[in-house]
Amino acid sequence: MRPFDLRLLREVPESRRPVLALGAVGVASGVATVATAFALSAVVVAVVERRPVTGPVLWLLALFAARAALSAATESVGAMAGVRVSTALRSALLRRWSHLDADSRPDPTAAATLATAGASAVEPYAARFLPALVTAAVVPGLAVATLLVVDWPSAVVVALTLPLLPLFAALIGRATADATDRRWAALRGLSGHFLDVVRGLPTLVGYGRAERQVEVVHDVSARHRRATMRTLRLAFLSSAALELLATLSVALVAVTVGLRLSHGSMPLGAGLVAILLAPEAYWPVRRVGAEFHTAADGSVALTGILDELSPDAGEPAGAARPDPRGGLSLRGVTYAHPGSSVAVLRDLDLDAGPGLTVVVGPSGCGKSTLLELVAGLRRPVSGAVRAAPAHLLTQRPFLAAGTVRESLTVAHPATDGELWSALRAVGADGVVAALPRALDTPLGDDGAGLSAGQRQRLALARAVLAPEPVLLLDEPTAHVDADSVAPLVDLVVGLARDRAVVVVVTHTDELLARADHVVRLHLAREAATA
Repeated sequence: MRPFDLRLLREVPESRRPVLALGAVGVASGVATVATAFALSAVVVAVVERRPVTGPVLWLLALFAARAALSAATESVGAMAGVRVSTALRSALLRRWSHLDADSRPDPTAAATLATAGASAVEPYAARFLPALVTAAVVPGLAVATLLVVDWPSAVVVALTLPLLPLFAALIGRATADATDRRWAALRGLSGHFLDVVRGLPTLVGYGRAERQVEVVHDVSARHRRATMRTLRLAFLSSAALELLATLSVALVAVTVGLRLSHGSMPLGAGLVAILLAPEAYWPVRRVGAEFHTAADGSVALTGILDELSPDAGEPAGAARPDPRGGLSLRGVTYAHPGSSVAVLRDLDLDAGPGLTVVVGPSGCGKSTLLELVAGLRRPVSGAVRAAPAHLLTQRPFLAAGTVRESLTVAHPATDGELWSALRAVGADGVVAALPRALDTPLGDDGAGLSAGQRQRLALARAVLAPEPVLLLDEPTAHVDADSVAPLVDLVVGLARDRAVVVVVTHTDELLARADHVVRLHLAREAATA
């Protein structure tokens, strides 16, 4: 059984308040449980001894109401904690990955599984397992301490048998944890394979291999189903074992108390308190065992998420150190993709200040990689990169779902006048003005509803608005009709008057002719020249 990971409180501050609230409610529930045993015993003794029962009954009803309120509070706080903790974990993961370079991030399919299904699986862990864990840490101790005062032989029986429950739970929980790990691995494999199939479906259909993937997905799904059933069998076994052990332990207390009551060696009130408190000492531990299996996926996912959030999980992005001159400088930069022994860039030296720098070379020579190194999205294998804050426009710019205004101001605010000025500069003002709600027109994910050329213009307008002193443009005239290339070239040249603009070009000779500096890259194993 995995214990509560204290890294959750240290690395995700948003989780502290819900967890502390769960602890407070758990302590109050423990006190109310012990008080209820005394109140119920007082009612029974009053009836047997034919004394007035009004006072004990009122106390008992008040305690029942208090326990009902505490139970409702436990459910409410647990549900709130589940939602807040899972949301905070997902946000922390995305923040962490956004500050890592591409080479330090986890595999995309594993990352997607962890941030979606993994973070959601933590909800029952926080909503049900943590409240049970808090109760188990408080109530058994209070029950044993109370029994030690009321009836020490019963306290001895409970104290000797109570540790057996977490011992058996830990033994069975270890097997459950292994089975859950295998099930989680099967889920990652299933989700990753399904994502790859969806991405490559057009290619698979084109080559007539789509039907084959149905069998593969079926096989992966079957492995996930078998792993899930093994986990469920262990969960039922664990619950049955804990129930049997707790029942036998409570029976021992009941037998010893009954024998002494029959011989008149202990008062009725103390005997009733002992019999009522004994099950309460075992019940929280049994509940922890049962809830652990419910939240087993969340426990595995939480471990994976906290491992990703740990400081040594990856180096922060920003291998491109600040350049106080407002430009960029590369010295002896060599880069190879992870897992590859072939360097895409080797011993590259480059200096660029305000002005237009054009990067040319054959496909696959590392032009886009060079821009990502300058932007800090990748780390060089060797060498040093120094660059001022940069704005990168890729070949396929991403536009998040939202309005046109939100797409243009995703990283910085701007007035309507500034927005329309930038749109006019890239020749997109007419397109936006023709939309139903102009700047407030909602767009689909990745700019759905616009053509490739229109998306390119919006992204270029966003680059115009960007305040960063370095602009990195990867094929900025791609997807744009031939008649619009010349105005965009003039725009890029104008931006280079007071900023360092690095442009990757393949087919635009106009930019090459007006460049202040030209960097020619060659294929791997060949020298790069500037």
